[in-house]
Amino acid sequence: MSELLDMLERHRIVAILRGIEESRADRTAQAIIDGGVRLLEVTMNTDGAAAIINQWRTKFGGGEARIGAGTVLDVQMAQEAVAAGAQFLISPNLDEEVIAYGAERGISVWPGCMTPTEIVRAWKAGAEAVKVFPMGTLGWKYLAEIRAPLDRIPMLATGGVNLDNIGDYFRAGACAVGMGTKLVDMDWVRAGEYERITERVRQFVSAAEGI
Repeated sequence: MSELLDMLERHRIVAILRGIEESRADRTAQAIIDGGVRLLEVTMNTDGAAAIINQWRTKFGGGEARIGAGTVLDVQMAQEAVAAGAQFLISPNLDEEVIAYGAERGISVWPGCMTPTEIVRAWKAGAEAVKVFPMGTLGWKYLAEIRAPLDRIPMLATGGVNLDNIGDYFRAGACAVGMGTKLVDMDWVRAGEYERITERVRQFVSAAEGI
């Protein structure tokens, strides 16, 4: 088991930041970390994503947190993210070349999959965990069904997770959940309400720890 997979299974929540402004990124990351989440992802379709990853890796990557890139669609995007300092890569899609690229460099890659066939393909290609997506549409009952025959493959459930159903996802077999605006309200970010972000994150961390 890699260090990143161990962190994923211990901390259980990945914070997904899409569209975060570079000027607010550091304060937002600190608020998330103060709330107890240790895995932070900047999506590559965010303006200035590489610069934010680099900033966060420099400021927080020494021990406080692990910094990753999301929406990594192909090897070119993976190269850009790793050059910026990304410690893990997450995709909405399955691209075996990205998995191979990460494996060659000791970078964890958690590709996006929906069907059992995609999940097994990703695992055989070398992915230690897969991102089951879009959970907001599929729901935790779908996750429970596919976990029954595929229980050896760690699954990161992404989309549709909130305080009311986070327990359902973990009981259905998710090793962790990926969370965006339900975890980090971008209106709070724009208003500079970082204490509210920290408190919201603490609520989710407490819910995850209680299951």
